Amino acid sequence: MADKTAFEIPEQMRAFADKSVDQAKKAFDDFMNATVKAVDKVETSTKSLQEGALDVNRKALGYIEENIAASFDFAQKMVRVKTIEELGELQQSFLKQQVESVQAQGKNMTEILGKVAGQAAHKSER
Repeated sequence: MADKTAFEIPEQMRAFADKSVDQAKKAFDDFMNATVKAVDKVETSTKSLQEGALDVNRKALGYIEENIAASFDFAQKMVRVKTIEELGELQQSFLKQQVESVQAQGKNMTEILGKVAGQAAHKSER
């Protein structure tokens, strides 16, 4: 066997290097933990917004369906009227009903959108 050359690193140097590696590892671990948390927040916020968007879309489709049904109902009643006065009353009643319905739908949609935005903001703060 060949003679091996002795290689001594002073203990202080070895301790310093060991401490430096530990600090670098801790810094990297902290960075990775922060990155994972940031990604989780984005995923949670995105998921919340997607769920909220689905709720909004479903509600909007429901309102469209209600409004179309009301229009068909109005059309059916309209073909049955016998006088101009009856037609005027029917139209006035329909318009009043639709204005009230659209106002209620708008108010409800505003509440839903506010709720969705609030939930998304709350989830992203966690």
